[in-house]
Amino acid sequence: MSFDHVKIFDTTLRDGEQAPGAAMTISEKLRIARQLARLNVDIIEAGFPVSSPAQFDAVQRIAHEVRGPVICALARTLPADIEAAGEALLGVVDGRIHTFIATSDIHLMAKFHSTRYGKTLADKRRTVLQMASEAVAHARSITPDVEFSAEDAGRTDPGYLIEVIDTAIDAGATTVNIPDTTGYCVPHEYAELFKLVRQRCANSHSVTLSTHCHDDLGLAVANSLAGVLAGARQVECTINGIGERAGNAALEEVVMALNVRRNNFGAQTGIQTRLLTPVSRLVSIATGFSVPPNKAIVGGNAFSHEAGIHQHGVLKSRETYEIMRAEEVGQRAESIRLGRHSGRHGLFSRLEGLGIAVAEEQREVLYRQFVALADKKKEVYDEDLKELARRATGRPSAERFRLDQMHVSAGTGRQPRAEVLVTHLASGTTRRESADGDGPVAAIYKAIDQATGSHHDLVNYAIRSVGEGADAMGEVTVLVGASGSFFRGVARSTDVLQASATSYIRALNQLEAFRTDEKHVEFVGDGIMQSFQGTPQEK
Repeated sequence: MSFDHVKIFDTTLRDGEQAPGAAMTISEKLRIARQLARLNVDIIEAGFPVSSPAQFDAVQRIAHEVRGPVICALARTLPADIEAAGEALLGVVDGRIHTFIATSDIHLMAKFHSTRYGKTLADKRRTVLQMASEAVAHARSITPDVEFSAEDAGRTDPGYLIEVIDTAIDAGATTVNIPDTTGYCVPHEYAELFKLVRQRCANSHSVTLSTHCHDDLGLAVANSLAGVLAGARQVECTINGIGERAGNAALEEVVMALNVRRNNFGAQTGIQTRLLTPVSRLVSIATGFSVPPNKAIVGGNAFSHEAGIHQHGVLKSRETYEIMRAEEVGQRAESIRLGRHSGRHGLFSRLEGLGIAVAEEQREVLYRQFVALADKKKEVYDEDLKELARRATGRPSAERFRLDQMHVSAGTGRQPRAEVLVTHLASGTTRRESADGDGPVAAIYKAIDQATGSHHDLVNYAIRSVGEGADAMGEVTVLVGASGSFFRGVARSTDVLQASATSYIRALNQLEAFRTDEKHVEFVGDGIMQSFQGTPQEK
């Protein structure tokens, strides 16, 4: 069976950046654009050149430095906008100008209220038709690749929408976007718009029809897919679904829906899906927007199972509860998460994976201890299991390092510096180390790394207030990882730097105990700072 190609139009750097607080530097945009090229998106909408010098520079640099995708610049139906977009794309072979104008009566009466656009709604409609035609023709004189969008198409009078699209096609548009700008549509009516355009626009077969959906009702992905079923062959979307208000259609969700249900849609993309999670994390770091753990495809829990029934099924065959493989989207294959809903199968499978042999006569006692611990905690981590097993077998304590002293200096105009004194309990020796960092916590962790000689990844750092007022304690939770295993440390103190250091030492003690007990010497990563620097916690 042959499948049509659906173009993926990524607008993370333009519409995605319009999310409040998501502004990115030019260097961050370039990094993301290069990764989008590796992801193999078809089009990158790099920005809105006329809106600011920074936007112009970003579009120009991306257009000249990123190879592979078509680079697109946004423009209103104004000569100055079209000229700015053309100048930003000057000298680029695969450049696209994307011009748009409002078409719904609500927008026409609000945005074009001045009488210079006409006194009546009918007059304003005629003005918009003329502006659309002139803008598309102007853009077409600069580049052969021109996209036209009828803003708020979802609430536009259908008859007038057809007239606008016919006008844009006649003027030279090669792609026509039918956006649900306000997230108002539901799937069946959004699909009807595409069917209507294909039936009534004489030359609709000569252009690519595109979706652009917002998530105000949580339907952006569903509407985009409905558009594909109705004939759209381009989907406009963003990484992690970021964007104005509730955001845009999430690229990773659209792509994997088309991938997993290829036969249903009769269409496919060229996206390198194994890069979806890495690109998601890059955008999260650049914008400071965390990815919710329950986020489809790229969320931390997307391939995790806690319920005992689910764990039992997945351990027998992953297909019982997973419709795609974690590896296909760049996620970690390990999926068993232990908590109060987990059963014996999940517990002893994880222990076996950690190399912990549990005698048959000890299993019931260990399981009861696990259940009691799980009732107190949201999640039971590998280090918790190691400690449970240690107590059951009477092995020595897991503590390997002790933090004896810590001093941190920081101030305006100077880089934070930390000094620590750490005792290696096995040998009785001490090491004093100091280090600079982007922040005080980064400096502390770097100094501790040097003092302990530990190699690992910092997976997560989280802090929350326990209590209220100036004397409230801060609870710091640190998660470190190595070779696919994870180790957590938690500490509370009114001094958050002390809590940060103590929780980190506790996590490292669990990690080193694991390495010693299991003779596990495969170090992963180049140390904490590679993962720590630039994370949302330090922004």
